[in-house]
Amino acid sequence: MKVVGVFLKGCKYAAQNPKFLLNVEAGLGLRPWLEAQGHLYHLTHEKDGPHSELEAHLHDTDVLITTPFHPAYVTADRIKKAKNLKLLLTAGVGSDHIDLHAAAAAGITVAEITGCNVVSVAEDELMRVLILLRNFVPGWKQITQGNWDVAEVIHRSYDLEGKTIGTIGGGRIGQLLLQRLKCNLLYYDRYSIGEQREKELGVTREEDLDTLLSKCDLVVLNVPLTDKTKGLINKDRLSKMKKGAYIVNNARGALMDRDAIVEACNSGQLGGYSGDVWDPQPAPKDHPWRYMANHAMTQHISGASLDAQWRIAAGTKETLEKFFKGQVFPEEYYIVKKDGKIAPQYT
Repeated sequence: MKVVGVFLKGCKYAAQNPKFLLNVEAGLGLRPWLEAQGHLYHLTHEKDGPHSELEAHLHDTDVLITTPFHPAYVTADRIKKAKNLKLLLTAGVGSDHIDLHAAAAAGITVAEITGCNVVSVAEDELMRVLILLRNFVPGWKQITQGNWDVAEVIHRSYDLEGKTIGTIGGGRIGQLLLQRLKCNLLYYDRYSIGEQREKELGVTREEDLDTLLSKCDLVVLNVPLTDKTKGLINKDRLSKMKKGAYIVNNARGALMDRDAIVEACNSGQLGGYSGDVWDPQPAPKDHPWRYMANHAMTQHISGASLDAQWRIAAGTKETLEKFFKGQVFPEEYYIVKKDGKIAPQYT
């Protein structure tokens, strides 16, 4: 079979660390194994536009591997061109860069390596919670610029202890974050995680999102991007939050009303905003989140630690091996089954 992988360019960094697998030079380390079985493995970082390298290979690709960190947007038009395509595999978590309805209609299986980087993302979220609360970024900027103004930093620096933290989404990442926090914990999700698990985590479920927002000092987003969740946090919902509250979003940038976040940060309605996801990705140089007040944004990196990369590579190999043998994947890996059924988190 022809397997095409779309990964970011590692450039000089690819040669500096053999554990860095999530790049076009390494291709998750799958080439020797795939080619030993007679499969063709083509790697590219060129993914955008009608004249990209990806576009040139679509017509005879059997398996397409993409990532959330360097997303190749698999549109209905691209699916229509990919006559041989049987498996769309996300090397990571989050398949919203794929037109799932078009894939379902075409009988293409969509899968992702569920659980591969949930620890990595939860730990990154905890870091961002503390960075925002302790007003870390202004202090860091001062030092790198040769300045020293303690008052600028500590006039809005808080402890985590005693604060109310809420997660929108109580799945694996949300629960791992809650395990790492010791404060007043709330969560909002359309499904309860169960009384026993709530007791273990010391967390209370809020059945209404607006109620959760009004109670929290800091809110973390842990939900997938769907038609229903796009723009979930908008100007109206931001107005219901405590003045000076914070948001951490490592889920998807389009969960936010982009301009409403800018306005809230600049006005002080939000004390700060941190995350690693943008809409679109990569973010253009003029994206307003780069320049708004009180932000701690990075590139999409939270789920791409070297440890997570190893798990992504191992999970991708395991999934491909099952696919080549005609075996089923673990149920939680499926986003779209061959029969067209779409996973409930995307409906």
